[in-house]
Amino acid sequence: MINLTPAASKAINRFIKGAETPPAGLRIFVSGGGCSGLQYGLRMETTKGEDDFEFDIGDGVLLLVDPMSRPMLEGLTVDFVDSLTQTGFKFNNPNATGSCACGSSFSA
Repeated sequence: MINLTPAASKAINRFIKGAETPPAGLRIFVSGGGCSGLQYGLRMETTKGEDDFEFDIGDGVLLLVDPMSRPMLEGLTVDFVDSLTQTGFKFNNPNATGSCACGSSFSA
């Protein structure tokens, strides 16, 4: 299960409502890279894959996760921070064995 804070849900809904074409959902995934070896990614998807896992985050919005990313994202909490020093999504992953100072990459 992936958890979203109220601030993250509000930000996601704002991005979806502002999209040119209505997305099928928001994809969250893990890819190689970043200073700790793995990094989080988010992108709007116009279609969902047959093997995607779907999480309903309310207001008809789906969070899409591919089968390879799902085990690394199990229990993940996504927050959205908007302050003078930082704006963006913040990830708290219980599966991470290490992370970089910026919090956008991790090791498992």
